[in-house]
Amino acid sequence: MRLNEISFGNARPVDGYGPGFFRVGGEVHEGALLLWDKGLAGWGGLEDHASLMGFVGQVDVLFVGTGAEIAHLPAALRERLEAEGLGVEVMNSPSACRTYNVLLSEGRRVALAVLPV
Repeated sequence: MRLNEISFGNARPVDGYGPGFFRVGGEVHEGALLLWDKGLAGWGGLEDHASLMGFVGQVDVLFVGTGAEIAHLPAALRERLEAEGLGVEVMNSPSACRTYNVLLSEGRRVALAVLPV
């Protein structure tokens, strides 16, 4: 088996998570997060539409982690994001973190909006 070192460039991957926190680039962050190749910020959750709209034109796909279990995005929010050309993929937070990391390592224009487990 051939092993290759993964490079994330200047972006920071999700290193781990647990009850109420995420570890990003070796640092622990409490609560919900927004993460993309240019930074990290706290997130107000599914009601914080403005923060998600900020990714329009900046990324191609937004991964939304809904905590320990998968949940639907509010229909109006999904429709608004997709109308602006932003792909939205909703999954539980562990899956969203893993998928974000893989696509980030490929140099893709992705962002993560994630609720803690």
